[in-house]
Amino acid sequence: MPEKKGLSHNAYGGIHGKDYIPYIPADEAMPEITTASLVIGCLFAILFGAANTYLGLKVGLTISASIPGAILATGILRGVLRRNNILEANLIQSVGSMGESIAGGLIFTLPAIIIWGMTLKLSTIVVVTLLGGLLGVLFIVPLRRFLTVEEHGELVYPEGMAAAEVLVTGSTGGTGFKTVLSGLFGGAIYKLLSGGFALWLEEPEWTIKPVQNTIFGVDVLASLVGVGYIVGIEAALYMFSGALVAWIGLIPLIKYVGSGLTVPLFPSTDLIADMSAWSIWSSYIRYVGAGAVAAGGFISLAKSAPTIVSSFKSAMSGIGASGGGNKRTDKDIPLTWIIGGAILVFILSWVLPIIDVGPVGALMVIIFAFFFSVVSARIVGIVGVSNNPVSGMTIATLLFVTSILRLIGFVGDTGMLAAIIAGGIVCVGIAVAGGAGQNMKTTYIIGGTPRNIQVGMYIGIIASSIFVGMVILLLHNIYGMGSEQIPAPQATLMSMVVKGVMTGKLPWTLVIIGAVFGVMCELMGIPILAFALGLYLPIHLSAGILVGGIIRTLVDKKFKKDDNLLKKQTEKGILLSSGLVAGDALMGIVIAAFAGLNIDIAIGKRIAPGITGNPITASIAFLILAIWIYYFTTKVNTRDV
Repeated sequence: MPEKKGLSHNAYGGIHGKDYIPYIPADEAMPEITTASLVIGCLFAILFGAANTYLGLKVGLTISASIPGAILATGILRGVLRRNNILEANLIQSVGSMGESIAGGLIFTLPAIIIWGMTLKLSTIVVVTLLGGLLGVLFIVPLRRFLTVEEHGELVYPEGMAAAEVLVTGSTGGTGFKTVLSGLFGGAIYKLLSGGFALWLEEPEWTIKPVQNTIFGVDVLASLVGVGYIVGIEAALYMFSGALVAWIGLIPLIKYVGSGLTVPLFPSTDLIADMSAWSIWSSYIRYVGAGAVAAGGFISLAKSAPTIVSSFKSAMSGIGASGGGNKRTDKDIPLTWIIGGAILVFILSWVLPIIDVGPVGALMVIIFAFFFSVVSARIVGIVGVSNNPVSGMTIATLLFVTSILRLIGFVGDTGMLAAIIAGGIVCVGIAVAGGAGQNMKTTYIIGGTPRNIQVGMYIGIIASSIFVGMVILLLHNIYGMGSEQIPAPQATLMSMVVKGVMTGKLPWTLVIIGAVFGVMCELMGIPILAFALGLYLPIHLSAGILVGGIIRTLVDKKFKKDDNLLKKQTEKGILLSSGLVAGDALMGIVIAAFAGLNIDIAIGKRIAPGITGNPITASIAFLILAIWIYYFTTKVNTRDV
């Protein structure tokens, strides 16, 4: 492909969508859905799906796969396969991004089954993923032309446009590929040395005796530094403030007030006087944190309600604008496929024994998946995938579905199982629809074929579903779902919502206290979710994320006098951080697999336990990592000056 200049100014608006000429014009024939693009895209879907599953269950956050996927796609096509094809690169990043989407949908819901003490089968995870993913892809097809063409210049689709810019820049050369790989290998090696060889502690902590023996600690993980750099200092500080309230405020308060009790205080079965800081966190603080997270979800949903309603109305009014055309860039999946797919999901949700939600549950799956998929595909055009209120929409779905199932006789474990599976299908559909909406925008700007991308995305969902499921089960088998290592914050919240509606047996006082914290944040103008996650999660995680935010601040200050250079170095840091997160997470999965096979590679515990088990050693290793990230991020290429 001959090299072209960057995107035209019209890519961001200024003209009607039908008059926009894509980067690759519709009459220019180029390979797109090839064996190479599908294979690489599926590998990326597996990679980012596994990494985000690990990260989401541990921290409650996921990272965007579109931009690093676009960087890696162009790098592999140009550097390894010696072919410069932007349409193939776009298909690769679109397929690869589905791994992140299904991971985000699954970690919200299905681990709740394990938290309840029930058995979660791999087949259940795969089927829920395939059904929800199918609805998420299909339901945005009739709206594709309206959302991307008719609303051109009105809906921003920030990640979609960023991915388009990356693809165009990558097709004309760039160093982003090396940056992502540096982070990938750096994060993997660091994780192998700490979590695998155990050369230093991953969770050093110190007991604060004057404050009721509470704990302060830091998870010295490359992934957390990467997350902190990506989200920035403001979000990191909000999370850390929530952690301080929990670990330096509430835990000592509960210990101080409850140490004189002679009987256990519900929901714990132990005397507070005999409980450690970790025990108090597990028995009490997590319910407070869950209440705050739930309040954040509801407030986010309420604030988004006008946008949701207008998005749905606008999207429905534009459904007639969809449909295929004669040009390559106008071709979508046929409408008959959409209707047939919805009917197929309804039937399978009803009759398959492993996901039996009954006819009413199956009908609610279709209704809620359609409504919220439409909302998701449009709302990400306004606020982006990262700010898509998936949790709020999922909570609303679960509340309604659980209540209806209970009314028609689905009660007890059977009712809870049916509700969370139905909610899981809808949640996956919501997450996939948001990611697919961004990909459709990128495809429109670049000049790809929508039908090829739609088919490719579902192939990516099929390929990554089993691996994401295996990661969930592997992490549970090694660490235990809901444990200190794998707290699974969103799934714990969803389990409480469903169980609370179905049985009414929850420490509602603690949940309400958490909700009050959420309302307090809203009244004070503080982002609720960041504070609530800090309140819910161990302080070790928030402290590790804060380090990444501090590095980002130092980098910003170094280049604050040169806006152009600041932008380049910030993008470089985000790419490096994305690689760190992926490398850490993937190596963490490998280490968990070794543990599952009873293969001990922790040589540090055998050769020098006094040194490797010392918190100071861990602090030094973490400091070296931080210095390396800062040096790498602030190193300027001479051609950027």
